[in-house]
Amino acid sequence: MRFDVARLYTFAWRHAPKVPEPVLRAAFTVVADLTWLRRTEGVRRLEANYARVRPDLDAPELRRLAREGMRSYMRYFREAFTLQGATPEQITARVRVDGYENVAGPVADGQGVSLALAHLGNWDLAGAYATPHIAPVLTVAERLKPEELFVEFVEFRRSIGIEVLPLGDSDVFRNLVRGATGGNRLVPLLADRDLTSSGVEVDLCGHRARVAAGPAALAVAAKVPLVPVGITYERLTGERRRAAGTAWGIVIRFYPAVPVPDDSGLRRQERVVRMTQGWVDAVARTLQESTQDWHMLQRVFVDDLDAERYARTRAEAGEA
Repeated sequence: MRFDVARLYTFAWRHAPKVPEPVLRAAFTVVADLTWLRRTEGVRRLEANYARVRPDLDAPELRRLAREGMRSYMRYFREAFTLQGATPEQITARVRVDGYENVAGPVADGQGVSLALAHLGNWDLAGAYATPHIAPVLTVAERLKPEELFVEFVEFRRSIGIEVLPLGDSDVFRNLVRGATGGNRLVPLLADRDLTSSGVEVDLCGHRARVAAGPAALAVAAKVPLVPVGITYERLTGERRRAAGTAWGIVIRFYPAVPVPDDSGLRRQERVVRMTQGWVDAVARTLQESTQDWHMLQRVFVDDLDAERYARTRAEAGEA
């Protein structure tokens, strides 16, 4: 029996907001725990990635951390399916911002800001909060299969105030630059994994990894600040929990902007490489402090990749 994934997601978006929050929370926790107990390929990869980030933990500790990671991951999906039904007041109560001044200054000056994100916490909730409270949000979305599923994701993000460009279109980077240079706009890009020839190899928590060049390339091309962002979960209590309508909220941490290399003799690509390492160094702190909120169930570290395939990727990038 094969499931129609697009219809399943559509059903969840339509009906999940009608289910009482405690019931939905319990159901998704059960799904997370069962998936963890089965030790699926994704769970094993999550645990292996956590081992790279947290070498201080032994095997049982990593196993428990992976369970928390799956619960965090399922929490993201539960919230995504119900976010359209949340009121503006609930969204505001669910979000706490740290380092607001790192984006408020550029936005007040009429600048756009390139934001470098990892798959941490709930980036959709962060976008729904940012548009009315900080600046309009413009981002890209990976083309999913089937096409109906991609359309559903795009419509979902547009419904919460996020403008989306399809990743892979020939003019997507040009439109991102145009959006960033238009001023007063946040351009967040999920960038902690990119195995294409356009990616950048960096040091991530003491290991080599390949991440996306997009955030730094956008900052260089549009001449806007590059601000690393960490998004993590926190439990809510008291009046804030009642106002949020849920037991969990997020913290959006805006790190200081990555310094622009001052060597005028550097080629653009070298600037991109140095600035990419800069945002990775900042976000790595969040990965180590709140590892369970890093939803990375794929291979990201070079030592975990297929050697022959990665060699071809580097050759295509002119790095071999």
